[in-house]
This record gives sequence, C-alpha cells and structure tokens, in this order.
Amino acid sequence: MTLYPKLIMDALATVTYAGTKKNLVESQMVADTPVVTPLNPPEEGKNWRVKVVLEFPRDTDPFLKSTVKAAEAAIKYHCGQDVAVEIATEFKAAPRPKDEDLLPGVKHIVAVSSGKGGVGKSTVSVNLAIALARLGYSVGLLDTDIFGPSIPKMLGVEDAKVYAVAKDGRDLIEPVEKYGIKFLSIGFFVAPTTATLWRGGMACNALKQLIADADWGELDYLILDTPPGTSDIHLTLLQTLKLTGAVIVSTPQQVALADARKGIDMYQNEKVGVPILGLVENMAWFTPAELPQNRYYIFGREGCKQLAAEMNVPLLAQIPLVQSICDNGDQGTPAVTNIDSASGQAFLSLAQAVVTTVNRLNKKTK
Repeated sequence: MTLYPKLIMDALATVTYAGTKKNLVESQMVADTPVVTPLNPPEEGKNWRVKVVLEFPRDTDPFLKSTVKAAEAAIKYHCGQDVAVEIATEFKAAPRPKDEDLLPGVKHIVAVSSGKGGVGKSTVSVNLAIALARLGYSVGLLDTDIFGPSIPKMLGVEDAKVYAVAKDGRDLIEPVEKYGIKFLSIGFFVAPTTATLWRGGMACNALKQLIADADWGELDYLILDTPPGTSDIHLTLLQTLKLTGAVIVSTPQQVALADARKGIDMYQNEKVGVPILGLVENMAWFTPAELPQNRYYIFGREGCKQLAAEMNVPLLAQIPLVQSICDNGDQGTPAVTNIDSASGQAFLSLAQAVVTTVNRLNKKTK
C-alpha cells in the first residue's frame, strides 16, 4: 500500500476532538500537510514514517494526551501497522495586540526589497541598519526571508541563543543585539544546514510571531530584509505592518532591472500604496585595490540611475563591487563597521539618504 498525505488526513478526520465536538480536520487542528516518508530499508518492521503536527488551543489542554493517542491509533488502523507515527504538538500563540498597536514603539518601518535574488539585498539591509545606528538612531533589523535567512551569518551570530522574556503579561522573544542594533531571524530557530520545508501559511505565521511576539521596544527604524521577488511573505508584511516606505536594490544589469520594476510596481500598486524611498544600485562598478582610480562596469553602467529617472524615484546610492564587502559579510563583520573604508562611507551615505527621504516624506504627509 502506498501512502499519501490525503490518506493521513482522511484518517485524522475520523478522530473527534472533545473540545469542539468536531473532527481534527474540521477543527483546523492539523497545522500543516502530513509528511509521509518511505523507509528503505524498513526500520523495525515499519515501511513508512508519518509525521503530523497538531495544534491545540493551549499547552494545558485537558484533551491533549487522549487526542494524540486517538490520532496515532486512527492512522495505524486506516493505513496499516507498518507505519511509524510521529505526532508533534503546537499551541496557539497568546492574544496579540490589534494591528494598529502591533509595534507602537517603532517610528519608521522600511522594507529593503529586490525583484531578483543575488543582487546583494541582505548585504544592503545589514549595512544600512548598522549605518543608521552609527548615525545615532535606535535600529532593529528583521530577517523576513523565511526560506533563506542570511542575517545570522552576516552578523557573525549563527550560534546565538534566543530567549523569551516576560513583559506585560506576555512571553516575548528577546532580539539579539550586536553592532548597536537589535535583530531577529528565523535562522535562530532552525538548523543552519536544514532546508525549511514549510508551506506559505506556516511561513507567514512564523513571520508574524517574529513581528508581534518580540520585544522590539522603542525604535527609530525597523529594517525589513525581505525575500526576493513578490510572494506570500510580502503580502503578510503589507497586511500586518504599516510600512513607511521601501528601498529597492538591484544591480545595473538589465535582467535585474526588469525584476526591480516588478518590485516597484508591487509597492506602488493602488491597493498597496507604499512609497518607494528610492533605488540602490549595488555592484555598480568594480575597482581593483591596486588601481583605485579605475572603474570597470561589469554588470552594465548606471542602469539603476536610468531606472530611477524612468520611474521618478530617487537613486539613493551606488555601491561598488568590492571584494572586502563579500569577505566582511562572510566573516560577520559588515563593511560599514569600518567607516574609514570606501565601502563603509558608501553605506553611511546611503543611510543618510534614507533618513533625508523619510523626513521629506513625513513633512509631506503632515
């Protein structure tokens, strides 16, 4: 007999949860699609492994143990005794504040986006956040790339432990702090070498927890390092937070610029209405260390400058292609931590341009 997730769901639909008097599927207690894995070779007479996650209202649920046992028995009865069943339990989060009060202590929320992967969006996000802190602002950084988190690596804190603190009757996640900024990433909660195999709903719920169930405190700026493209994650951010504006990162290459246009269009859509603070042209040119006066335009010349003029948005900065930026990111020492370097100065200029643009925007909306 070949097993499929639907067969597992059918089995779970025969189990009644006493708390609602409905079955587990109708009660929406199956947190994600069951995972079915063939065992080859078989293990202890078992040919299949089935993993199910059940979500209960609270960890003190009086029906928890009996429900888990009933679910395991139902799977074995309907799918065969050669199935190894693993049932994990999750619990609904504590009530969150209303959306308008979600982050009352945060003055400005800036999304750093790119239509295409590999253009250096996370590098820009990290260095922008630290640069803003160097300018005297209180700053938070949230890695919203659930499936490819890179902030822990780039800040040299892959082994950091994240804890919860009790505050105002709630248990809140305490952000990690380094280089004068607070930051969180799903990378702190998953193994760095393991792929995050989550469906959109589960990923979005995890992101909401990093936003609403964290002790961000008072911040002048919260920088969001978003995943490339336009996805469920972006929609969740737009629905959950009131964004001050978006910074679009691209290389001068025409392929990247085509995707950058889509990113701009997403935020400028009439149903979204998030201002574009400006464009950042990353890897604008290459200057070898031994020839500091030379510029080689490897990915094209001033493509973002032309796009900015075309879309009527500011060009915030042009960041050169410098090997030290890559090396510093890999070593957990972002380029802007060396403010005497050319790349450090470039990111400080970017931060000042963002502040200036946000201030102008605030004046217009008053």
